[in-house]
Amino acid sequence: MAVAGMVAAAQAVAADTKTIGVSIPAADHGWTAGVVYHANRVADLLMKEHPGLKVVVKTSPDPASQANALQDLEVQGIDALVILPTDPDPLVNAIKEVKKKGTFVSIVDRAPSTNDNSVRDLYVAGNNPALGQVAGEYIKANTPEAQVVVIRGLPIPIDQQRQDGFDKGIAGSKLKILDRQFGNWNRDDAFRVMQDYLTKYPKIDVVWCQDDDMAVGVLQAIEQAKRTDIKYIIGGAGSKDMIKKVMDGDKMMPVNVLYPPSMVGTAMELTAAAIYDQVPVHGTYTLDATLITKDNAKNYYFPNSPF
Repeated sequence: MAVAGMVAAAQAVAADTKTIGVSIPAADHGWTAGVVYHANRVADLLMKEHPGLKVVVKTSPDPASQANALQDLEVQGIDALVILPTDPDPLVNAIKEVKKKGTFVSIVDRAPSTNDNSVRDLYVAGNNPALGQVAGEYIKANTPEAQVVVIRGLPIPIDQQRQDGFDKGIAGSKLKILDRQFGNWNRDDAFRVMQDYLTKYPKIDVVWCQDDDMAVGVLQAIEQAKRTDIKYIIGGAGSKDMIKKVMDGDKMMPVNVLYPPSMVGTAMELTAAAIYDQVPVHGTYTLDATLITKDNAKNYYFPNSPF
């Protein structure tokens, strides 16, 4: 009986053995460093929670490398895929190939232009339109006749969603948008764009740069130019450095808009629930774009996080 019990137990463990592949961008700036951190953190937690589970995390610097990473994961054999695409549209066909094999697919953050159940089972993201709208509404309410420069992210769908949300937020105001250029969610690129703005425009009231990495470059450019006309900057994502500025009452960083890199962990947890517990998690899971102020900043400050 003891031997039979051991065999049955071994068979049960074998039947419960599953693999989740996690494909994410390399840590090329602060937010993606946070994504890598949380992906590895949650992978460890999930493997402890499910003894038969193997979670394989792969990072890639560009769409071509990520397509190769998807092929590698397929060869290893995966029951589910969690992917935050470097650029979603070039990867759609590769993602569809994985899904056609019956693999549960979760897309995180960067959705392709066609984001339906032909591409994925689950979509987890921050609220991109709201990230822009919340920032726009704050500027409209607090500096209603400001001259504003905008630093965009990358030319991919979620950037356009943020821009559309921002335009909705400032609609009906007397705000003047002086310029919009791409900063590629990169502090060095944003530094150069801000330098260009400071050269071109003798008076700027507000900078919206939608991302905290870019806000670092923007602040450096302003300090270097010794410009005193800029009233404040609004970034986004809730990095610990920017939240600390909000907590401390920094006049240049009065608020922030939340867009947490930990969303990759949320997607991984929901994916594990789907393949282990048959929890019905198909569809879209959207996180709030909370306005972080001095009053609530302490709730979002994580000093040990890499971002």
